[in-house]
Order: sequence, then C-alpha cells, then structure tokens
Amino acid sequence: MHVRDLMTTDVVAVGPGTSTRDAARMMFRYRVSGLPVVDPDDHVLGIITEGDFLEMELKRQDEGVMAPEVKDIMSHSVLSVSPDLEIMDAARFMHEHSVKRVLVVEDSRMVGIISRFDIVAAFTRPDDLIEDEIREDLIRRVLFVDPETVDVQVANGVVTFVGTIGTRTEARLVEELARRLDGVVGVENNLGWRIDDTESDAEA
Repeated sequence: MHVRDLMTTDVVAVGPGTSTRDAARMMFRYRVSGLPVVDPDDHVLGIITEGDFLEMELKRQDEGVMAPEVKDIMSHSVLSVSPDLEIMDAARFMHEHSVKRVLVVEDSRMVGIISRFDIVAAFTRPDDLIEDEIREDLIRRVLFVDPETVDVQVANGVVTFVGTIGTRTEARLVEELARRLDGVVGVENNLGWRIDDTESDAEA
C-alpha cells in the first residue's frame, strides 16, 4: 500500500499573498494546525503554522508591527513525501520528524496530505471486510473469475492466496490490487496458474 492510496487530495491551502488574518480564520474554521502555501499551479512554496502565528503575535507585542501577508511569516522548509512511498515508510518518516501529518508532493506540486490518523484508520479495517472486497470486487468483478476457485484468507491484515488461477498475469494482478486495499499490510501469493501468458511476451 502506498501513500497515494490513503492521502487526502482535498487540501486547504493558501497563497503567499493571502492576508495573515484570513489565514488565521481558515485555520480556525477548518481546525487545522498548518496551511500549505502554494502558487496558482499548486507548486509548494512553504507552510504557515500555529507556531508562525505565535511568533508573529510575540513580535507584534514587542514591536507593534503585524505581518500583513502569509509570505511574511511562512516557513520555507516543508516536509513532504512522494505519493509512491510505501505507507510504513511514511509512518516511519512522520515518527522520526515528530509530525502528525505531511504534504504529499509530486514534481514540486502538492497532490495531497497524509496524516497519522489516515494510516491508523486504514489498519483498523476488519479482516472479513477485506476478504469480501477481494472476493467480490477484485476476483469476481475485475478478473471475472469465480471466487470459489481461489482460497482467500485474511489474518491481521495479511492476505493469503492459495489455489490455481487462469493465467500468470492474473496471479500477479490480483496480488498487486490486493496490496492497494485499505487495511492490507501484506500479501502471501501462493497461486498457481494454468497458462503462462508471459512466455509469449518474452519470445516476442
């Protein structure tokens, strides 16, 4: 499972020219502790956090000056991960940097955000629901295979496939699709196949 499978794509963000007052209102309204700062093409320029606002308020008390726009107080150093990063590597990254959420960036553009809660929620999904989705959605509706011909077992998020399927490509595909499902932490693929359809590709 990768970051792109769990990330939130509807991210509240601001531009560098947004007033600090409006940014503060947005943080309060959406109950977030930080706002990404992006340009019109979603390229990440920085981030503004509760800490930046506290620092601004202290400066206002001491000097009587308030920063008018986000660009005046935002942090330019932004922690981010790739959407193709494995979920457990993203969890490790957040733990090492002591952050609850991190931006997801691809080609310098913000494509989402992922939090500790997103990861925890995915791994609390019941095994029986995962098994039902694999049997009915992946095996029956995607591969058009009778799910009764494949033994599917799910224990603590680990999916085990046993049996024989039509082609080698189908065996690979069902494993790859299963890995992308919420709640799946690993896949043991013991499927055999009747036709090795990869041999003709290799010969060609």
